[in-house]
Amino acid sequence: MKLNSIGLNADKSKELSNDLNALLANSQRYYQNLRGIHWNIKGKRFFDLHVKFEELYNDANLKVDVIAERILTLGGVPQHTFEDYIQNSQVPVGRNITKDEDAIRLIVDSLKELLLIERRILDASDEAHDEGTNAMMSDFITEQEKTVWMMKAWLAEEI
Repeated sequence: MKLNSIGLNADKSKELSNDLNALLANSQRYYQNLRGIHWNIKGKRFFDLHVKFEELYNDANLKVDVIAERILTLGGVPQHTFEDYIQNSQVPVGRNITKDEDAIRLIVDSLKELLLIERRILDASDEAHDEGTNAMMSDFITEQEKTVWMMKAWLAEEI
């Protein structure tokens, strides 16, 4: 078994880099959705939601950078073109969303996709003994599950 420079199985690190690139593509689409709903939200809840969406897109932007840096740490190359992101993402596209409930549902649906990917990476990173990626996924999952809970509470829906 060949180890990379951080002591992990090189083949498993390459697989994790590929998985993280899928997460990166989906996270970029999520980030762009958040920017769109931040810009386009209308209605009586505008002031509260405009601020909340900004908070969420700033957090998503930070996560994108952390994901890309982890890919580099594992010896991979982060995807960085819109074409890559479009081809490799399952997060729904939010286009011209102006209504509060539609915006919140887009966030919930997007986070559901991200959580599915993150849980797969969590399992793979555990198997690879990659504590760095594992901890990152665990932190992302914890934060995003709480966001889903809050958004579902806002919608007055059960988790």
